[in-house]
Amino acid sequence: MIKTPLIFGSNARPNLGPFEQRLLQELWSRGSATVRELLADGQIQQAYTTVMTTVDRLYKKGMLDRAAEGRAFRYTPRQTPGELQRVVAFEGIRQLLGSGEASALPLSFLVEALSAHDAQLLDELQLLVETKRRELQNRNNQERRRRTHEERTRKSAHRGPNSEERE
Repeated sequence: MIKTPLIFGSNARPNLGPFEQRLLQELWSRGSATVRELLADGQIQQAYTTVMTTVDRLYKKGMLDRAAEGRAFRYTPRQTPGELQRVVAFEGIRQLLGSGEASALPLSFLVEALSAHDAQLLDELQLLVETKRRELQNRNNQERRRRTHEERTRKSAHRGPNSEERE
């Protein structure tokens, strides 16, 4: 299961301010950094304490890991940009699906948004749905076969080795 960072508001948009986003971009481009390293090239003009407070906030939101390095911390993004985008999309869709009484209504919103953006996306969505449906059917069939095998094994163990002679 994906651990969802604590960055979502009630409307499933990341609660990251512009400066938080900028620092996260810097950390993605560098891989990891201390506050002093973030400030060293002069690209970031804020005070040391502002940067320190902001990366600490990102850490507390679950966006960064940190490791002590001398008297400072080295901060590393927990997710790649692509992974974060996936989590944000997943959380947004999850909240959309849980938002209405009629479960088909949010799905129709998704279909409308896809078709307005690019009709080819509907074809891709259909392929993804068909693939997922086959995966689920295969999983269900395997589970059914496993249960049937277990039931037969239990019945034969219950009858004992000489059960054929008695019948």
